[in-house]
Amino acid sequence: MKQLIETIEKLRLRNIGFRSLTEAIDTTTAQGVLVFHMFSALAEFERTLIRERTRAGLAPKRAGRTGGRPPKLTEDDLDVARMLLANPDIPVAEVADRLGVSPTTRYRYLPAAKAANSPSP
Repeated sequence: MKQLIETIEKLRLRNIGFRSLTEAIDTTTAQGVLVFHMFSALAEFERTLIRERTRAGLAPKRAGRTGGRPPKLTEDDLDVARMLLANPDIPVAEVADRLGVSPTTRYRYLPAAKAANSPSP
């Protein structure tokens, strides 16, 4: 909006009028200049209101948000997984099945167990 006002002002300084074909704006008349500035002020006001509402709506969301997807496994789940993985007779797939996650998810939380439970060549 600021750029539009500056452009109209530059045109006025060069004795060039602006006439909108779709709105009732004609800057060659005093009424047209008034209407143009009123539309400009209303557009700026609306833009400011939208910005304020957006910020007001996002602020509470950001305050309690830590970001990302909630974790699949809690600390208690990880403790159980560590205890089960301490037994070499229990495969990783069974540990993941007991926790209700895929082995890939389990490896994501405890990557060291992958090397410990992989068969030796």
